[in-house]
Amino acid sequence: MTLTAAILGLDGPALLPDEAAFFRDANPWGFVLFARNIEDPVQLSRLTSDLRAAVGRDAPIFIDQEGGRVQRLRAPHWHEYLPAIDQLGAGAAGFALRGRMMAAEMRAVGLDGNFAPCADLAWPQTHPFLRSRCMGVTADEVAQNAAAMAEGLLQGGVLPVIKHLPGHGRATQDSHKELPLIDVSRVELEATDFAPFRALNHLPLAMTAHIVLPFLGDQPCTMNPRALQMMRQDWGFGGAIMSDDIGMGALSGSIRERAERSVAAGCDLVLHCNDDLAGFMAAAEGAGVLRGAELARCDAALAARRQPEAVDFEALRAELEALIAAQPGS
Repeated sequence: MTLTAAILGLDGPALLPDEAAFFRDANPWGFVLFARNIEDPVQLSRLTSDLRAAVGRDAPIFIDQEGGRVQRLRAPHWHEYLPAIDQLGAGAAGFALRGRMMAAEMRAVGLDGNFAPCADLAWPQTHPFLRSRCMGVTADEVAQNAAAMAEGLLQGGVLPVIKHLPGHGRATQDSHKELPLIDVSRVELEATDFAPFRALNHLPLAMTAHIVLPFLGDQPCTMNPRALQMMRQDWGFGGAIMSDDIGMGALSGSIRERAERSVAAGCDLVLHCNDDLAGFMAAAEGAGVLRGAELARCDAALAARRQPEAVDFEALRAELEALIAAQPGS
């Protein structure tokens, strides 16, 4: 069975026949869901089951469930989490609880991958689209909080995806709309923005940033072989690396070209989130077949999925709320 080196989205809350046929033929490594795909727990459980049935295997299904403004599972059916930056006073223990609670809610509806934690360092100039999602203002704080949240997710049977490598925090532009340039020396970045990702190089999955670092050249890091080489060889990241969404405004070229350039640079997987069926087909064609070392890394990521431990969700919620209430200034 061949796999396409892609994680793909779909149109709405139910899998359409033409989508099912495409997924059966293309066999993408995984799927991603957004608010447009989610109505309630019963509907979502049906959709995740239908997606796996379409490809005939236990494919990973991801969402962005960071908390705050980036949260696909929302009230009234699911818990509402604070923005990460507003939970810093609860420390690593609070982020471990946050991850474990999210995992419990996700696994209950067939989701087993989370595009979180966000290990970008918060700076005063960090663009508002990102700053509230950051897990600290120092490299050590980010690394500790992100590691705790990742472990909470793993304990609950959900794969964490650390992002956005090599570090989006200093960007003053929104990469959904334009391509940020971060003109800072490598020496300074290694001591700050890069440090959390080096500390988290044991995690199974990571996501790139659509940013330009001039010391690496003029290409977005997602499409820059020098950036991917730095992550792998210099930082020792051994997990599977996926692109950020190739449909974002920071990138140029056709969807197929974006997928091809991401894979050529060293991304193991191409993420394409929002499009019509023709666009998803183009992404799959550009991503190509998952094989070799890339396939081995993706297999290892799936092997990192754990059987979730039973938990008392309400007890976890009470414990987290107590930590948040005890934050300085609360």
